[in-house]
Amino acid sequence: MIDFLTDAIGWLNSTVFMKIPFFGSEIPWVVLWLAIPMVIFTIWFGFINLRAMPAAFHVLRGRYDDPEAPGHISQFSALTTALSGTVGLGNIAGVAVAIASGGPGAAFWMFIIGFFAMTLKCAEVTLGLKYREVDADGTVRGGPMYSLKNGFRAKGFATLGLILGGAYAIFLFIGAIPLVQVNQSLSALSSVSSMESSSQNNLIFGLIMAFFVGLVVIGGVKRLGRVTSILVPFMALIYMTGVLIIIAVNFTRLPDAISLIVSDAFSGGAVAGGMVGAFIVGMQRAVYSSEAGVGSAVIAHSQARTHEPASEGLVALLEPFIDTVVVCSLGAIAIVLAGTWQGQEGDIGITVAAFAQISDWFPWLLTIAVLLFAHSTLCAWGFYGLQAFEYLFGAGKWRSLGFKLFYIFILPVGALLDQASVFDLIDSAFFLMAIPNVIALYIFAPELRRDLHDYLARSKAGEIAIAPGYREKQL
Repeated sequence: MIDFLTDAIGWLNSTVFMKIPFFGSEIPWVVLWLAIPMVIFTIWFGFINLRAMPAAFHVLRGRYDDPEAPGHISQFSALTTALSGTVGLGNIAGVAVAIASGGPGAAFWMFIIGFFAMTLKCAEVTLGLKYREVDADGTVRGGPMYSLKNGFRAKGFATLGLILGGAYAIFLFIGAIPLVQVNQSLSALSSVSSMESSSQNNLIFGLIMAFFVGLVVIGGVKRLGRVTSILVPFMALIYMTGVLIIIAVNFTRLPDAISLIVSDAFSGGAVAGGMVGAFIVGMQRAVYSSEAGVGSAVIAHSQARTHEPASEGLVALLEPFIDTVVVCSLGAIAIVLAGTWQGQEGDIGITVAAFAQISDWFPWLLTIAVLLFAHSTLCAWGFYGLQAFEYLFGAGKWRSLGFKLFYIFILPVGALLDQASVFDLIDSAFFLMAIPNVIALYIFAPELRRDLHDYLARSKAGEIAIAPGYREKQL
């Protein structure tokens, strides 16, 4: 039986990440499945990721806040909660992996794909807010599973919506099991701090992480929103401080570093397999970093207090801008300036070496960022997993508590496991979420475009009520 399950998981993983020909090279089909709609939607929506940036910041600053609107957290807290699930180890190690395997030019393509990812994130969050559910007691339930169920029902395809929504919830539930996140955060911490890996140390790390994650997860989405609204800016500040110091110390070589990144993107070093190789690596890392199209962040954004689905969609487009366009790009520039991408392993060790050039204690700054990133990611995915659980098995005080306790107690296990098949299953489920989610985005694209353009037109015409006291706060 065990052999059968192992073989089945192996087949699933090889299918999800199966590579297909791409301009003389190869790329996992799931990466193209996510990257293609990024470009299509950006063009279809008239480059709304550029046009709507000012409006997005207006919404984020509370210009249209309505405390009576359905939802549990502010639109700013919804963004930070979503960011806590995406800005993480993938931004630190992901950039290093991209440059080591694809050359400096891979960072350029990460920037480009991150730019297009903004529109896809905007579309999926707008759809999620439009078809979320609000109970009589004000409880809000949202995410792609609800978009699929309620959206397809509105179009007269209720059965199809139930099937796709159920499939998404199952994939989400499996993908939210925290084994991979804990294991990866432990690995990153060991690399940064040189902590000796042993069963005892690993278990202690897992227990400590479970305790602090439990403090947030047990408190529900309101506590999660409060914590992330403080933690996300703080942890980003810590990491970006180190990155900006590296850039400042090497400021005179900054033009050369940018020039190398851009030129290598179109010439492609031997390590990248040419321009196409650099493009593929950059595309993959940007897709993984932003998670646009996977739909997980929709769950956090669905909790935002607003009557306008499109307004939260605009807030969401800032997510890939922050985590991929800004954080990943500046991190890449710092690594290229430090030169540590040459002759190093393609993981977080490259970033550690770059930080170590400033001072012997500087890698500890990165250690703090790694721990905060890991904690916030686990908290966010605990909430995502709960939403999948409630969708599949029903909501209830004791059911929800049972899932939260299960999530917390299984956390330490991830620090002890080294089972490839378990990780393959969770990774596969994570990217399988993109299949029903992207299908829905294509089908609902016309109405999403109409809703977004209508909101921007009403906002420009001053037809949307400004929050009381907003103007006074700006003076």
